[in-house]
Amino acid sequence: MHNQLKNHAINIRKNIVEMITKSKSGHPGGSLSAVEILTYLYFKEMNINESNLDSKERDYFVLSKGHAAPVLYATLSEKGFIPQEELMTLRTLGSKLQGHPDSKKIKSVDISTGSLGQGISNAVGLALGAKIDNSDSRVYTLLGDGELQEGLVWEAVMSAAHYKLSNLVAFIDYNKLQIDGNNEDVMGIKPLNKKFESFGWNVVSIDGHDFKQIEEALQSAKNEHKKPTVIIAETVKGKGVSFMENNAGWHGTAPNSEQRDLAINELEEMRKGYL
Repeated sequence: MHNQLKNHAINIRKNIVEMITKSKSGHPGGSLSAVEILTYLYFKEMNINESNLDSKERDYFVLSKGHAAPVLYATLSEKGFIPQEELMTLRTLGSKLQGHPDSKKIKSVDISTGSLGQGISNAVGLALGAKIDNSDSRVYTLLGDGELQEGLVWEAVMSAAHYKLSNLVAFIDYNKLQIDGNNEDVMGIKPLNKKFESFGWNVVSIDGHDFKQIEEALQSAKNEHKKPTVIIAETVKGKGVSFMENNAGWHGTAPNSEQRDLAINELEEMRKGYL
């Protein structure tokens, strides 16, 4: 099962590189770091498919760090929600695939995001609504670690604990880098685990590129019936492309055609290692 997920992840990473190269604009670093998280959610965990998109009983995903739209678009395409050829229209005039996800243009995007901190706020609202409706829906959201510097995030975190939203799971893409450099140099956010614990959350820390650890963390969330769960996922910015890894310069820089070729070759070599 994990090899199949790894192959999905390779396809998603390749499309992230291809679409950002084509558009000459986008955010590769934080898109590549979140691939395993979205892959596991959409291909293993979440109750979501083409036949239940209009159902209130399905699960929901909110990309709180909306600038990482390429990872969401590439995952939705791999899932069959967005045509492969449409990915290459990223950030072009008139395209549905703008720099931040737009739920009014893409049916499989649950919430429009981009203003940091508002994604988790919307996720709290979705989870609260599901609780009120006695729905079995679960809500998943992905935040950037730099996003945690927004005060609005902590208001939402406080609300989620107050309303005992055990149907809410927040992933932190903890790659430790943001557009201006290292998180701790820009605005320190440590210690994340103790902060979330003090706000009343169930806290799990994992390697965000390990499918087995993602699986176990999500099981912990299901076993928790009184608290929301945060999964602090240690990740590598630019994961899978050696010259992008752990380099804040690739936060919002598009590769050129030569760099694209190097990246695609590396990813295909990675796939060979899974076979």
